[in-house]
Amino acid sequence: MPQPIVAASASELLGLLSGIAHLDGERLVLDDAAALRGRGIRDVVWTATFSADEGAREAARWIVWEASQALGCHSASIHELYMARGRGEVGGFTVPAINLRTQVYDMAAAIFRAAAAREVGTVILELARSEQEYTFQRPGEYITGALAGAIAAGWSSPVFVQGDHYQFNARKYVADPEATTDGVRKLAREAVACGYGNIDIDSSTLVDLSFPTVDEQQRVNYQRAAELSALIRSVEPAGLTISIGGEIGEVGKENSTEAELRTYLDGYRLELDRLAGAGAIGLSKVSVQTGTSHGGIPLPGGGVAAVKLDFGTLERLSAVAREYGLAGAVQHGASTLPDELFHRFPAVQTAEVHLATGFQNLLYEHPAFPADLHREIDGWCGANCAEERREGESETQFIYKTRKKALGPYKRTLWELTTRDEIIAAQEAKIGFLMDQLAVGGTAALVARYVRPLAISRPLPESLRGASVAQG
Repeated sequence: MPQPIVAASASELLGLLSGIAHLDGERLVLDDAAALRGRGIRDVVWTATFSADEGAREAARWIVWEASQALGCHSASIHELYMARGRGEVGGFTVPAINLRTQVYDMAAAIFRAAAAREVGTVILELARSEQEYTFQRPGEYITGALAGAIAAGWSSPVFVQGDHYQFNARKYVADPEATTDGVRKLAREAVACGYGNIDIDSSTLVDLSFPTVDEQQRVNYQRAAELSALIRSVEPAGLTISIGGEIGEVGKENSTEAELRTYLDGYRLELDRLAGAGAIGLSKVSVQTGTSHGGIPLPGGGVAAVKLDFGTLERLSAVAREYGLAGAVQHGASTLPDELFHRFPAVQTAEVHLATGFQNLLYEHPAFPADLHREIDGWCGANCAEERREGESETQFIYKTRKKALGPYKRTLWELTTRDEIIAAQEAKIGFLMDQLAVGGTAALVARYVRPLAISRPLPESLRGASVAQG
């Protein structure tokens, strides 16, 4: 298939969709859904991602949103299913939450193909606050790529898009708490406005273990989490309850304890009631630390150090979370774990597991990844990330640690790799394997039972209004 066309204007984009879709007043009408899933959606998502014209990008994102509504793959919240798990009505599976740092459209399509083959409904596509910075993806662009991939895959079920690690920078917070908090507030508003149904608030970076009591250690964490939750509840669309996650232990630090979790949840509840009224809807899950680190720990000669993940802690904290009506505990930093461990997550009733760096590694380390591009990216890391080099660190460790920073500058190059089909096929196989290990096969029926996607049609953007007039 030829490379997609990036439209330079909204009018050109409408022209590319001739015979596939058209405007009828303020509505998008699909003339040929099969053609849209084929060549049409590729032109639209490439335009949404790479067009230099703001109006063309705006038009493309609107078209993807409206098409996803028409084709039944709405952006949705997993909150109600997680509440059912908290009530003990469902269980025995662990929801994979996959961070798509690059090739978002192709990766999303691969995820939904793997899910459809297994009747999986519970899979989340997410992007962390830090990732959106170095991958050059704002929430509006990210959700468009995710929904476009669902359309391409023929998906007709809810799509769970999540803001991952909407995190407080501890150093900046000490210097200016209000400004730092306001940055997270703005991001949460942006995510809600562009259609995210799921947001994880990570104020665990503000936990201070130097205090003598657990409540003092966790207080700022649960206060800020409650504040952001109240904000999200105040701006979420009527009829939609966004799934909100909290976090008690920063990944890569000390393992979480039952006392920390109970203190956090009790304090959060009191604070949320104060801010949003008694009985305000709160969290659906809590992330805990059990021994992993984001990205894994690279070894001097290559590879990643073995991790001693405490499944006992994960099981106990998941049970405590369900006592409070939540789905359970969430495990971060898991994608670089050995394959033989993943079946243990559903065995200990882990609610959700986050998977990121392993898929980035599979991209960079695939035999079909061009050797000359490898060398170029390595050189880019050396030139642009030199301040991150540590004394005694090998070149292999340095590149492993910093190559994620190249994903933004090389975004279009990676989206348009001539060998991407071979690489994406390997990613799809890995995704299928993880879905099998996490026991999410057949969960499409649970999503159909508990999740009611909210139909939200957006106003026609001005760029398309002008384009439709010009064509008319």
